[in-house]
Amino acid sequence: MSPSESAGSTFRRLKRRLEPLLREAAPETLVAAVLELPLRQAVNPLISFFYHPTPLIRWRAISVFGVAAAALAEAQPESARVMMRRLMWQLNDESGGIGWGAPEAMGESMARSPRLAAEYHTILVSYVRLDGNFLEHPILQRGSLWAVGRLAEVRPDLVSHAGPALHPFLRSQDPHHRGLAARAAGLIGTGALAPRLEALRNDPETIELYHDWRLETLAVGTLAVEALARLAGSG
Repeated sequence: MSPSESAGSTFRRLKRRLEPLLREAAPETLVAAVLELPLRQAVNPLISFFYHPTPLIRWRAISVFGVAAAALAEAQPESARVMMRRLMWQLNDESGGIGWGAPEAMGESMARSPRLAAEYHTILVSYVRLDGNFLEHPILQRGSLWAVGRLAEVRPDLVSHAGPALHPFLRSQDPHHRGLAARAAGLIGTGALAPRLEALRNDPETIELYHDWRLETLAVGTLAVEALARLAGSG
């Protein structure tokens, strides 16, 4: 068997093993199973699930990609950097692809790894900044906003400079932009955005938000109110 055939066989074997776990396993079982895999070889199968038609499977793959990246960052830092550069390349116009799930996987990896957060947080924030590596695709913008919010859950200081970049998203026609930007603003603690959040208080449009291994349907107004409560609590 040639090296390419062997790699293809490993990819298919790991993908077959992962799919039922991503579909049905409890989070702790899924995490334990992923950590038992050869993590560098699990990268490609996990990324392939970023394109899965079932939303929750896509999101759970993003979560355990972050688990794998964080584990590698401790044991083999350069291998973790390769994973992050792979995601960054997918968001590069020269890659020829779209990069579905890449911003989210970057944010999840940084939320789980202080080392990766320290090295890559500026790049993540640049994806939502008009004067940075702004992502033009609206769906990738959603992913980047979610990722900034995810990192802000655990390391808000690293994304504090994203605050001003959130303002245009709070005025977006896309309710996902408004809701995810509102959530990020509250988690970061961007008090200057409070007036705009107040304007969204009664916004009835809903989005699906992935958090703590679950998908929830929430009104944009609910997310704005939660953000305002966080800002009031941190004031």
